[in-house]
Amino acid sequence: MVENQPFHIYTNKKVDKPDLTGQKIRITPVYRDFFQALNANVITTAPGEVYTALERGVVDGYGWPIGGIFDLNWHEKTKFRIDPGFYDAEVSLIMNPAAFKKLTPPQAAYLQKQLLALEAENTFWAKYTADEMARQEKAGIQTIKFDAATTKSFIDKAYQVGWASAEKQSPEIAGRFKPLFARK
Repeated sequence: MVENQPFHIYTNKKVDKPDLTGQKIRITPVYRDFFQALNANVITTAPGEVYTALERGVVDGYGWPIGGIFDLNWHEKTKFRIDPGFYDAEVSLIMNPAAFKKLTPPQAAYLQKQLLALEAENTFWAKYTADEMARQEKAGIQTIKFDAATTKSFIDKAYQVGWASAEKQSPEIAGRFKPLFARK
């Protein structure tokens, strides 16, 4: 139910290439391997601890989707955002098929109607992304952009590392999914 919410690297140390050597970066498992491939020292903390971790220098930065940093006041302790974003934050609603089959026809119809309404709002997320980028710039968060070749290498590495991680966890599932989701 959420689209166009790429993850970004936010940092308080300016970089001129996709190398986080010496930086302590707060992560989630989604991009752990990618950040390690960029030579970051990764640290896992709950989102509620990130502000204090930034304030005290426990971390130099964090990975997070484009939206939400203002909700947590992280913008107050953030200097840079590395572009482009990578992956896409995935927020879905899932339901067990057996539970769905137990719904009455009016319940199932109501649920389907609500799901279609959520899907119809997907265009909202593209505008929200643009608005958040502008809001971050206005708050003083500087954007770090690489040249075209470095940007391509950065994105390629994100996906190569991501798929390698998936293949390590489940070669069968990764093999089935990669052709469906891989960039062409």
